[in-house]
Amino acid sequence: MRRLAPALGLVPFLGFLAIFLLVPTIAVVVGAFVEEDQPSLSNIQALFDDVVMRTLWNSVVLSGSSAIIGAVLGALLAYAVVTGRPDGLLRRSVTAACGVLAQFGGVTLAFAFIATLGFSGVITEIGRDTFGIDLFGSGWLFGLKGLTLVYTYFQIPLMVIVFLPSLDGMRAQWREAAESLGASTWQFWRHVAGPLLLPAFLGSTLLLFANAFAAYATAAALVSQGSPIMPLLVRNALTSEIVLGQQHLAFALALDMIVVVVIVMTLYVLLVRRTSRWLR
Repeated sequence: MRRLAPALGLVPFLGFLAIFLLVPTIAVVVGAFVEEDQPSLSNIQALFDDVVMRTLWNSVVLSGSSAIIGAVLGALLAYAVVTGRPDGLLRRSVTAACGVLAQFGGVTLAFAFIATLGFSGVITEIGRDTFGIDLFGSGWLFGLKGLTLVYTYFQIPLMVIVFLPSLDGMRAQWREAAESLGASTWQFWRHVAGPLLLPAFLGSTLLLFANAFAAYATAAALVSQGSPIMPLLVRNALTSEIVLGQQHLAFALALDMIVVVVIVMTLYVLLVRRTSRWLR
């Protein structure tokens, strides 16, 4: 019993995983292979429909572009933070802000961008009145371009949070050793810091990809018509008043998303393991 006592603390966590992760995943997998209470592959075959494939591609493009932009800008910001004092005001302010902004999404974030760059947004009105420029244009904010911009807003602070420990793991002695051997700053980053940080950077980028690929609330609040990405297509299959009885197709679409996220997160774990070797 004494050996089992420490494991009892995991029971609430395992129960949480079972209720909110394991059970829904099993329901999605089972529902994807059922049609009218009978085993069927029709929903899986529907995943290869042109509309579904185009929507999946849009989700990949949106997630990939926002992840790459967020990773690059977030890594630069994280590096700027690391170069300062570990207990300085800059680091504390940036990390605190990133912790809040990384979780800032949904209806609130969508409304913030509409109020800023929408048809009657503050910046849009300033552009029209002052410079004669219509930043709203044909409504790009409510399409993939707009979603990419909005997603990047919370991708950058998330990148700072997940990439900062890797930058902290870089030891000053490594740079001093490289300089003592005659290496320039470029050579140090090219042959020492770059190869060491690359797995962590790629892993963080994959995490950002998965974060954007599964995001729903912000896109649902911003895009009122159409289903340009997979989460909105799942919503449409569940709530459409035009085509009824598509709940099992929604399960299949969700299963498609689960497969993509599992592949991405598996690659992320492999890269994190490689990074952890020199962070110890």
